[in-house]
Amino acid sequence: MAWVYLVIAGLLEIVWAIGLKYTEGFTKLWPSVWTLAAMAGSFILLSQALKTIPVGTGYAIWVGIGAVGTAILGMVVLGEPANLARILCILLIIAGIVGLKLFSPVA
Repeated sequence: MAWVYLVIAGLLEIVWAIGLKYTEGFTKLWPSVWTLAAMAGSFILLSQALKTIPVGTGYAIWVGIGAVGTAILGMVVLGEPANLARILCILLIIAGIVGLKLFSPVA
């Protein structure tokens, strides 16, 4: 169950990272509310996952999911550049996430 919590926490990290763009410095009420709720949920689920998963592995995977998802949504939704170098870097992060999961001491 810890891995499920970790993946959901990573997905919520994407939500709050993208949400920051829409809060306009926390001056917009509803985007701010949703962003803060996603932050809280992400941290709570991360803390639950870290009861079982080693902190270095869990934190790196959480950040990796958030970084990859945010970068992809930035390109797709926000019109950020989608050049070959960025895509290759995203693939390297994904390889690191998979590697950490495969070689984690927790099943």
